[in-house]
Amino acid sequence: MKSALLAFMLLGTPVLAETHEVRMFNRSDRGVMVYEPSFLRIAPGDTVRFVPTQPGHNAASIDGMIPEGAKPFKSRINEDFSVTLTIPGSYGIKCSPHFAMGMVMLIEVGEAHAPALPDDLPPKSRARFDEILARAARQGHPLPLLKKADRPPS
Repeated sequence: MKSALLAFMLLGTPVLAETHEVRMFNRSDRGVMVYEPSFLRIAPGDTVRFVPTQPGHNAASIDGMIPEGAKPFKSRINEDFSVTLTIPGSYGIKCSPHFAMGMVMLIEVGEAHAPALPDDLPPKSRARFDEILARAARQGHPLPLLKKADRPPS
């Protein structure tokens, strides 16, 4: 017993990671084809659980919108999916079937810059990201903008 207590004291108090739930909707008070919330600010090591509250949705990282070294991910349609994000930075997330309809969200892990939006984003997704960044700024979470020229080469 004493050795267990000593080990606990030497190793310090463990940091508890959080789990954040994101619901996926066909329609909500924020519009059609939305993630709620559409913006998360989390700590490295936290988990995000995507829940298809209504059918036909998934969660997938957007090519070119995850930090260098982060592993891309994609869930199955209509299935709960959890991902633990350990690398700080901005993560752009899409619903694969509804990407062109603007079903996207942004997750900021640790200290991050706003992502440089890829040129090939569908117009509705680009507009939704603009809304997300503006809403985050109004809520006191402004993300410094990262210009495309400042992005590391892929």
